[in-house]
Amino acid sequence: MKFSRPSLIVQIFLGMFLGIAAGHFWKDAPGLQILSDIFMRLIKMIIAPLVFSVLVVGVAKTGDFKSVGRIGIKTLLYFTTISIVALLLGLFLVNIFEPGKAMPLQLPAAAEEVGIEAKGFDSKNFIEHIIPDSIAASMAKNEILPIVIFALFFGIAAVSIGPKGKVVTDFFDSVSQIMFKITNYVMALAPLAVFGAISAVVAKQGLGVLSGFLYLIGTFYLGLLVFIFVVLFLICFFLKIKFFKLLSHIKEPVLLAFSTASSEAAMPKTIEALERFGCEKRVVSFVLPLGYSFNLDGSMMYMTFAIMFIAQAYGINMSAGDQITMLLILLITSKGMAGIPRASLVVIAGMLHHFNIPAGGLLLLLGIDQILDMGRSGVNVIGNAVASAVISKWEGHTLTPQNKNDVDVLTL
Repeated sequence: MKFSRPSLIVQIFLGMFLGIAAGHFWKDAPGLQILSDIFMRLIKMIIAPLVFSVLVVGVAKTGDFKSVGRIGIKTLLYFTTISIVALLLGLFLVNIFEPGKAMPLQLPAAAEEVGIEAKGFDSKNFIEHIIPDSIAASMAKNEILPIVIFALFFGIAAVSIGPKGKVVTDFFDSVSQIMFKITNYVMALAPLAVFGAISAVVAKQGLGVLSGFLYLIGTFYLGLLVFIFVVLFLICFFLKIKFFKLLSHIKEPVLLAFSTASSEAAMPKTIEALERFGCEKRVVSFVLPLGYSFNLDGSMMYMTFAIMFIAQAYGINMSAGDQITMLLILLITSKGMAGIPRASLVVIAGMLHHFNIPAGGLLLLLGIDQILDMGRSGVNVIGNAVASAVISKWEGHTLTPQNKNDVDVLTL
């Protein structure tokens, strides 16, 4: 009888369960974090050349500034609209369930140091972040947005010089295929990375950390589910996009993002999955990288939850006007924080300072931030996948999902 290896998604689930057991019973489990760190470094090694090569080829196939501009305007309009919906949904649910008032937690001192620098929106830094002064430096730092900007210019310029440019775009087409092959090799380590990440979290925080925050975690995850199965489902329904078919195609990258608490880790596999779903390659190569800076739906919802949770915990009443102001500021500020480590917490710290809410309240969230980050990372991947399908549909492309079974990367 021939033995067949389980699919990647089964292996990731197995890694999660074994990680929980190892973290709970083995005191040295935090050292297993090195497995996740190695995997994340390998993923980061892939991202810059993959994004650049895929985007250059996608732009070259688009052909001109007019087409790129049309796709860009549609994409940014969609991102802005769905970001507002995510913020409003988070605001609505946190006001309904009031998790900050319902939880009997000991509050940190208002002036206690949290170790996170509060930053507001800085237009100068935002522009400098978008436009690279060195593409090599941006690629070295894996700054997606500057890479996107340079790739747009590079791809359009390659098309404009005719046959000589086609040699270059063919080269980058080959580079992108090589990077996808490397992705398959790296993904073989995903179950070990998940095992290491989960075991380290459980060992450090303990399973008991969930009990005190169960209500907050439950309401936040309820909000994420509502966003996925109501908001995103309705968008796909009205545009005649097969929503559950799309979810089945991206299940592996979503689970990977969830288990590692990193949307970035799922990016290469998401590109492959969306192309198998039938999304137009030039759209995926443009929308998905841009989405990692402008369309982090789960993170947007989390920021409204976190700010209101801390305000409620300290008994601070935020008026409807304050909440609308907060929503509008978050809509802008979240875009300005692209590329900053722990960006959500940095933005939240800035908003707490703006509304005179004790910054020490962030300490309430730090213990469970990894658990909340898992949920928002998974939703970020789903949100960007739906965005790619929507823009493909708006571009008149017929989505024709492949029916053949996904190839297990371990057999490649």
